[in-house]
Amino acid sequence: MSWLLNPQGDQPKRRKPSSIPIPESQDGGASNTTSKDESLPGSPWTAFPLKDDYPKVPDPSEKDRLVSTKQANRPFLAYSEYREKREQEHEAWVKRQKEREEKLARGEDVGPEEPDPTEEPEVGCLGLLKFILYFVIFVILAGKFFTGSFLWEHELPNFKQLIPTNQRLFSEQMLARFDGSVDGRPIYLAIDGDVYDVSEGRLTYGPGGSYHWMAGKDAARAFATGCFSTHQTHDIRGLTEKEMQGLQHWKKFYADSKKYPKVGRVSHPPIDPLSPIPEHCNAKKEQEKEKEKEKAGNTKAKTQSSGSAKEKHVEL
Repeated sequence: MSWLLNPQGDQPKRRKPSSIPIPESQDGGASNTTSKDESLPGSPWTAFPLKDDYPKVPDPSEKDRLVSTKQANRPFLAYSEYREKREQEHEAWVKRQKEREEKLARGEDVGPEEPDPTEEPEVGCLGLLKFILYFVIFVILAGKFFTGSFLWEHELPNFKQLIPTNQRLFSEQMLARFDGSVDGRPIYLAIDGDVYDVSEGRLTYGPGGSYHWMAGKDAARAFATGCFSTHQTHDIRGLTEKEMQGLQHWKKFYADSKKYPKVGRVSHPPIDPLSPIPEHCNAKKEQEKEKEKEKAGNTKAKTQSSGSAKEKHVEL
């Protein structure tokens, strides 16, 4: 346990020097209160003087004096060098200005007046107005870029989508390869376009598992309707409100799951809107859906008829 108390190991101990100078009295003689045989509590740095082996350079403030280039002096030396360089540039500019004035006095052609390179620019009212103008222009252009409106009238996009991730874009053929039939290959399933790695549940989603039919495909409609054998498709047209709620429930289940991480998206070919909608596996539920559609159509027709009657009444 000694390494816990002393992790740096044993360090050499400082020892009192063998010879300690004896202080002298004011009259130049030796003090009567101390002797060579007595030990005096001298400074611990007496036998350990600080060494400065860094090269020395002339002191910028006093040319006849040398200063060390140790780390503590380097900021001062660097600033002194920068200040000296600026003074030389200013003197060179003054010399060029005098030469320019002499040429003007002789009537010679000269170029435009050169500004002082060492002069610090001042930010006045004009500079402040320019800054405000540039800032307003930047905000307007940023609004057009991020929201599509110069006045920021629309919602901000989801910036998380712009962050690069390790997620992949799958085709349906590529997704089908990850159905668990090949040992050592992960098992993927998709729901409404989102692909998840369900390899942790290989006994459930792998060959012989109760949910193996989900692996390697996007069976979003089956999640919503419960028709596991006939609705293994991503086509979710014509679903009822209750079925859409069921689909959202399963999407949230996989999105919030720490066991099944999301690995990408699947790209489906577009669905022909004129193609028939898959029929429900339960005839009763299919009839209920038809009744709901008829009821919704009648309600819409009544609303339109009442609206037209009100318009006629207003015209009369």
